[in-house]
Amino acid sequence: MSSLRVDFYVLPAASRGARLQFACRLTEKAYKLNNRTYAHVDSAAHARELDELLWTFRAGSFIPHEIETGSSAIRPPVVIGHAAATDAEAELLINLADTIPSFFDRFDRIAEIIDASADGKRSGRERFAFYRDNGYTPNTHKIAP
Repeated sequence: MSSLRVDFYVLPAASRGARLQFACRLTEKAYKLNNRTYAHVDSAAHARELDELLWTFRAGSFIPHEIETGSSAIRPPVVIGHAAATDAEAELLINLADTIPSFFDRFDRIAEIIDASADGKRSGRERFAFYRDNGYTPNTHKIAP
């Protein structure tokens, strides 16, 4: 069986903003541990939103990152993308999309961030079942308010 680690972070808040804030915290932690990160989002608009938030989410925080364009020869430690395919190389995939990208198994670790909204829980359950049904053992972490 694959050594892919899948972690679900279940947030008490019911908003996409809460997911993005937590994604920034997780990205910062990974960066400080020298782990390259690929953040997968649903759209170009969401990529721009996460890009902006990574610059501003916490005073004094610096996380070198870029939105994936496919033209960078040298990539920063954090790449944000929304395409159906990527050539980004990273240890950690932070999936902020409602579906699992087809390239999920290229990473050592996947972080799925689930908010408390009805849609968030539903899509989170679907992703959890996908991983479980495909032989992975998802870990669940309930994040305190």
